[in-house]
Amino acid sequence: MSDNNEPNTPNPWVRSLMIWGGVFLALLMIVSVFGNAGTPAGTQIAYSDFRARVADGSVKEVQVAPDKITGQLRNGENFSTVPVAYDTELPKLLESNGVKFTGTPREEMSPLAYILLQSLPFILILGIAFFALRQVQKGGGSGAMGFGKSKAKLLTERQGKVTFDDVAGIDEAREELQEIVEFLRDPQRFSKLGGQIPKGALLVGSPGTGKTLLARAIAGEAGVPFFTISGSDFVEMFVGVGASRVRDMFEQAKKNAPCIVFIDEIDAVGRHRGHGLGNSNDEREQTLNQLLVEMDGFEANEGIIIIAATNRPDVLDPALLRPGRFDRQVVVPVPDIDGREKILAVHMKKVPLAPDVNPRTIARGTPGFSGADLANLVNEAALLAARRNKRLVAMQEFEDAKDKVMMGAERRSMVMTDDEKRMTAYHEAGHALVSLREPASDPIHKATIIPRGRALGMVMRLPERDNYSYHRDKMHANLSVSMGGRVAEEIIFGYDKVSSGASSDIQYATSLARNMVTKWGMSDKLGPLQYEEQSEGYLGMGGSQRTFMSDETNKLIDAEIKSLVEGAHKRATDILKTEEDKLHLLAQALLEYETLNGEEIDQLIETGKIDRPDAPKGPTIVRPVSGSAVPKSGKRFGGEGAPQGA
Repeated sequence: MSDNNEPNTPNPWVRSLMIWGGVFLALLMIVSVFGNAGTPAGTQIAYSDFRARVADGSVKEVQVAPDKITGQLRNGENFSTVPVAYDTELPKLLESNGVKFTGTPREEMSPLAYILLQSLPFILILGIAFFALRQVQKGGGSGAMGFGKSKAKLLTERQGKVTFDDVAGIDEAREELQEIVEFLRDPQRFSKLGGQIPKGALLVGSPGTGKTLLARAIAGEAGVPFFTISGSDFVEMFVGVGASRVRDMFEQAKKNAPCIVFIDEIDAVGRHRGHGLGNSNDEREQTLNQLLVEMDGFEANEGIIIIAATNRPDVLDPALLRPGRFDRQVVVPVPDIDGREKILAVHMKKVPLAPDVNPRTIARGTPGFSGADLANLVNEAALLAARRNKRLVAMQEFEDAKDKVMMGAERRSMVMTDDEKRMTAYHEAGHALVSLREPASDPIHKATIIPRGRALGMVMRLPERDNYSYHRDKMHANLSVSMGGRVAEEIIFGYDKVSSGASSDIQYATSLARNMVTKWGMSDKLGPLQYEEQSEGYLGMGGSQRTFMSDETNKLIDAEIKSLVEGAHKRATDILKTEEDKLHLLAQALLEYETLNGEEIDQLIETGKIDRPDAPKGPTIVRPVSGSAVPKSGKRFGGEGAPQGA
């Protein structure tokens, strides 16, 4: 049992209060002792009263000292007074009135008491300084005396044991790390055959995929101490502090071996040496050098396994990734549909579910979601159910939470004019209709003209299955769909009334066309060459920059990008002009219902009506808008209204 669990262990604040209370009482005692040494005994009276009482015969005897006079009255009462200097007549006065008097020498303080009194301030200052420094050292490296101490925290089962049962959706990564668990459980099994366990494993993946959770699960399965620290905890403004912390961390790990040391966001300290502005960073590079030596130097650190996590492996120093340091790079990917279903099942254990909740359906409708996104989805659904005063979380709450996470929260409080609503309805209808007529486009999940996030409306499309690569025909389809909203405004409202609502559509189309030309080799004129390279980042999270090219090549790239976007604009124009009546039909339905799902849009295009179970009068026949009903103004509120990603 740990000392922290013993009931007799005093609280640190209580202990500090007791110490300071004892110091204060000691000071009071010293002051009282030395103060009383010079305090006269008996009743204090004025010197004039003393002379008067001597004159009238009331004083029996006195003791005269240089700095005080004490005595006794004839009635037995003691008194004291302070003499006046140079009163040479006092002995004659005492003798003439029959008062017995004696002289006493000046009281001298003992040498020991004198030394103690003189050194008391210095002793008090030294005691306070010692106490303060001791409290700083107890901070585990957080104070001045522990500046070079490691900030690694030792996690035990008291913080909540995590095992592989709590990790779902990343089976391949879990299987790769299972060997480390087996080594920590039974090292002799590998060493007797001459095998050596990898000294380090680098977990690589997008944010939220569960890298930290996976590392904790390894420690929980192996039952060994687990040190955790962030890469930024090593780096300080003073050169040498980070290296000292690395040494101290490995010293602590050796005392607890076998153990696991987990370094989160290792790119903060393990960045490529000699790169970046300013040529170098002495503190960071010294810290990295010390880490390299500790992982694989002259002195072997047996039984210490380093696990690090990053989402930017391309910026790490090559010396850190070589065999003998981080021997393995374990990719922790975004889960597929089966993985998402398992992750949802883990998080749904904590939520009371209604019978209609189907994790498989939710997993199918959340492609690209990470483990953190799915945990957030379940939490949002639970919050919605609580807000609606429900005892169980139903499928409707999960659908609403999914729309909120993917498309943003509804902004029903936004006041829009009828013209603005019509403009938004035709814009979204244009996206939806072009998506229906492009064979390679993903199916429509939902179309809405309710403002969400920064958009006044949105058409959300979801793939039928997880996509790991994209084909040329689908890219051209996405370009056409992105232009559908702009083209619908041009056809219905005219050239002069086109709004700024297609800004995000244009941005998406331009970015997609640039990638097709410069990175994916999908331009016949430029060929299968790479003209732009990814800058620092991982999984699409970094920027891109063009390589050094001639002016003619740059002009050709810009011309090809423009050709792709304008070709998509023309295809969208042909589709919407051919089916303008259906464009009116779909826009009118959006104005009436505000939100339509994919099945209702398909039904409307095929039959001209929508059959909703909650409709009071059965199927609603949507009438196309006549030409006279088309608004002549198309002002947009805020200039944003295009769907994200078309």
